[in-house]
Amino acid sequence: PQVVEKIREKGGRVFLDLKYHDIPNTVAGAARAATRLEVEMFDLHALGGQEMMRRAVEACREEAERLGVVPPKVLAVTILTSLRDRDLEEIGIGGRVRDTVARLALLARKAGVDGVVASPQEIEVIRAECGEGFLIVTPGVRPKGMARHDQSRVLTPGEAVKAGADFLVVGRPIREAEDPVWMAQAILAEVREARVRSS
Repeated sequence: PQVVEKIREKGGRVFLDLKYHDIPNTVAGAARAATRLEVEMFDLHALGGQEMMRRAVEACREEAERLGVVPPKVLAVTILTSLRDRDLEEIGIGGRVRDTVARLALLARKAGVDGVVASPQEIEVIRAECGEGFLIVTPGVRPKGMARHDQSRVLTPGEAVKAGADFLVVGRPIREAEDPVWMAQAILAEVREARVRSS
């Protein structure tokens, strides 16, 4: 909590990426706590089910109203960007990642969440299922020529923006760069260029 407060004191906006996944009552409590921190967004796992997601959204909105603050955006993590079709088979989900992501995104929308966290490779299918206005936050973003690390389903920042991502999550490419400031600026320039070309 103190780190979040310090970031907010300096004018920063926080995406609390803790990927809540527990019974509905526990996740509702976590949603209230995230709301009290006045973060911009937080996430939970869509695999926790519709009831868990619905209860989190309700708790978040109730707490925000009680405090007189703007409720954070609630995002549902679909399938982690490190997983492939064979991984889903191995853990007993089966089917294709793309189809599972689409199904979970639709379930999340029905539960009332504001958007999803998903690979940029699934943006098109999510838009088709959930429409415009449903946020898509995409990790698995790697600048051209950069190592994928443990990410399986990736696009470049420009490709993700052109595909329709609302927000990009970029960690290691900046954090592990020789010059993190230069890397962040290069990614922002690529995003700006992609936005201009898309409009």
